[in-house]
Amino acid sequence: MSMLKVIEVLAESPDSFDAAAAAAVTKASESVRNIKSVYIKEMNAAVSDGKITSYRVNAKITFLLDDQATT
Repeated sequence: MSMLKVIEVLAESPDSFDAAAAAAVTKASESVRNIKSVYIKEMNAAVSDGKITSYRVNAKITFLLDDQATT
């Protein structure tokens, strides 16, 4: 039986929300295998002097757990 797990991560980028989401997946993939999807739960941006300085996302990343059946 396959099982999925969901982790929640925060990521940011100075470029865009898309880049922040990509950063979340890229960083998570360094320690998590079999990532299947990413759900952007929240988006916000930091502002300084009337300009956006960084884009932030709160992302839920879903991945497939390794089969750990015992015999």
